[in-house]
Amino acid sequence: MADVDLASLKTLPLDALHKELGGRMVPFAGYAMPVQYPSGVMAEHLWTRDSAGLFDVSHMGQLLLEGDGAADWLERIAPGDFRGLQPHRTRYTLLLADDGGILDDLMVTNIDSAAPGNRFYIVVNGATKLDDIAHMRRTLPPELVLTHLEDHALLALQGPLAVEALASLALPPENAGQPAIADMKFMTAGRFLWGDAKLAVTRSGYTGEDGYEISLPAAQVRAFADRLLADARVKPIGLGARDSLRLEAGLPLYGHDLTPEIEPVEAGLAFAVSKRRKAEGGFPGAARILKALLDGPARKRVGLKLEGRQPAREGAEVFAGDAKVGVVTSGGFGPSVGAPVAMAYVLSAHAADGTTLEIEVRGKRLPAQVVPMPFHQKNYVR
Repeated sequence: MADVDLASLKTLPLDALHKELGGRMVPFAGYAMPVQYPSGVMAEHLWTRDSAGLFDVSHMGQLLLEGDGAADWLERIAPGDFRGLQPHRTRYTLLLADDGGILDDLMVTNIDSAAPGNRFYIVVNGATKLDDIAHMRRTLPPELVLTHLEDHALLALQGPLAVEALASLALPPENAGQPAIADMKFMTAGRFLWGDAKLAVTRSGYTGEDGYEISLPAAQVRAFADRLLADARVKPIGLGARDSLRLEAGLPLYGHDLTPEIEPVEAGLAFAVSKRRKAEGGFPGAARILKALLDGPARKRVGLKLEGRQPAREGAEVFAGDAKVGVVTSGGFGPSVGAPVAMAYVLSAHAADGTTLEIEVRGKRLPAQVVPMPFHQKNYVR
């Protein structure tokens, strides 16, 4: 990707701000995005763990689903319980192919006043958003409307001081009786006002830390980002630290740890198949996925901690003795862990915690051990 002309890429609403702050721009998901700022990836990672980091994730796809039967339709394309999803609650789920392979992972929020809801806010990955929208519209009944919110930006404020920084803005709730910013719990949502801007806020993120994701009109995001960055607790964070933070948290990245060839159980995402759906089925690939739940998958996504300091990268092969038993899908040095860590798919016979394996890196076998994920403790407010 290094030879891609940045001028040919789409730009984020905060493109000018990233450049003013010294962001090094790289291609990602068809956009020019900051991979790091002058302080560097390690410093940005540790700042987010200790204080509050501001991420521009406006490349993500933001969708609005409206109409009678919206919850029922969501249950035809994903394995979550959306009929029972309560108002202002967010659920992680998976967009599935007919054979149960993962087309994307997404966040779904019931923004209606009741359950089952008829209005949902959906966030999908940036690299897959156009394919996701096309896939959804192929089965969308005429009574439902799916709107791509292309005029909206999305920010993520992450870290233990994110709550203090965002609460200091004293954002009034749009609706009476709605919890204040500081009183929200993990995977809940609310609407707030900042001047004449309406903010849709969820207490969620992709770092393993407490924090918020904030959707607002792109025309107003520069002023809002400037206000957050004026707070000494908040610094801008690029893609490099976002990747190392999510890796330490054991969170999969679509296109690497999740693909159409991988089903939810082997990915360690069986929790995304809600209890009622496990009993009833009725989602794409249900037979394959329910069989994997019953019998166990042939391979599993596992965490690996390597000896020494050299990291293993995506594509590195994993061995048990002379036998190849898996492949690394994400890897790097974990700044908070103080050691190289990786995620890999390995044969289930070699997936138990404590199993000693080897990873081949540049022709050399590096010792590694299967360890529980996350590598670094998550700090969600539940």
